Amino acid sequence: MSAPPYEVYAIRYGTVERRAAENYIGGDPHEAAARMDYFVWLARNDERAVVIDTGFTADSARRRQRDLLIDPAQGLRMLGVDPAEVRDVILTHLHYDHAGNFAAFPEARLHLQESEMAYATGRHMAERFFSHAYEVEEVVAMVRRVYERRVAYHDGEAAVAPGITVHHIGGHTLGLQCVRIWTRLGWLVLASDAAHYYANMEQVRPFPIVLDVGKMVDGYRRLHELAGAPDRIVPGHDPLVMQRYPPARRDLEGMAVRLDERRLG
Repeated sequence: MSAPPYEVYAIRYGTVERRAAENYIGGDPHEAAARMDYFVWLARNDERAVVIDTGFTADSARRRQRDLLIDPAQGLRMLGVDPAEVRDVILTHLHYDHAGNFAAFPEARLHLQESEMAYATGRHMAERFFSHAYEVEEVVAMVRRVYERRVAYHDGEAAVAPGITVHHIGGHTLGLQCVRIWTRLGWLVLASDAAHYYANMEQVRPFPIVLDVGKMVDGYRRLHELAGAPDRIVPGHDPLVMQRYPPARRDLEGMAVRLDERRLG
């Protein structure tokens, strides 16, 4: 790979307590309670900074009873990145916790699978089971970005920048994509919601917010193919991410971790 390797960070901006049964299809309601963490991600080198997902808004946090720990844009600023100067934002999909706040990136091109927009504006949204994780005003705002020529549509696999590629996974939504990033340790895969938790893919226990369970399970295999090693896959919501990787800086402990460092466990 000729591109300079990227530093990669996970910024923990929100959290919520959940029942373990909410995280796995067929989960035992007697399992111990579990937490879900919410992340946005940053990949940067000397040439560029690319943001992956933009998190949920304060309004969404109130309506959905999520704990907003820090504004995602402020989390980026604490890592030295001004959202107003970011040129590329990858949206893994359009669920409320991944595609809010994109107005904070006025100069960015938004990278999205075309099938995700078709899904978010298509017939399935007439059913609460499929639509409840979307915010309609955010979807409408994304349509406006399309008309403003600010959305880069992808169909399957595509290069966003040297050393950063997106890969359609599906399953969770029609147009879910993961992100593969070149680092000093080799390829790193940000699974986003292709695997909410390590246990989803390691134990093949699918997450219950899903369009196609078969494609979700196929996605676990695809993540491993892209990463080449299990410890190069970072799930989208697992609190263990904050334990398995070192803090981005000492003063950011519990808030941001460095993913291009070797795992702590």
